[in-house]
Amino acid sequence: MRIRIEAVELPGLTCPPGATADGGAPFYGNVHVAVQRRDRPAELLDPQPGDARTATWTLECTVVASPASPDVKGPYVQGRPGGRFVYLSWGTVDEEGAFAMFRRAKLMLDAVPGQVLKAAADGGLLVGRLGLTDACGEPVCARVVPPRITWVAEPAG
Repeated sequence: MRIRIEAVELPGLTCPPGATADGGAPFYGNVHVAVQRRDRPAELLDPQPGDARTATWTLECTVVASPASPDVKGPYVQGRPGGRFVYLSWGTVDEEGAFAMFRRAKLMLDAVPGQVLKAAADGGLLVGRLGLTDACGEPVCARVVPPRITWVAEPAG
């Protein structure tokens, strides 16, 4: 199975929005977002600029039957059975291209409705759609569950 994350409404290249480095408050510039690999926080999948119109990531994973519910595993799937998630890491990118994380969002896979996960496992693709700007205009962070994210099963291909 694959997981595709489709993001819209990215917050921009600065955090907080409109801030400048000389404003005195904490400031993050050249903001990017990427999927973080399990056990390798410095390894990021396809960093996207915070002012991109949209961002999409596709993750390879497997679904293993378990007594409680299907268990999703893969190189970009974090957490323990029953509490799996995907990290979207927010960070700044310097002139040399180094990424320095300042916040993360946890896309909670245990919040995927059971029938959607089963259909995705059978059909090959689970799609999560979400906006990446919070109510304050900053990058979404913390636990992300419905209705903040919508999970659907789609045919692979």
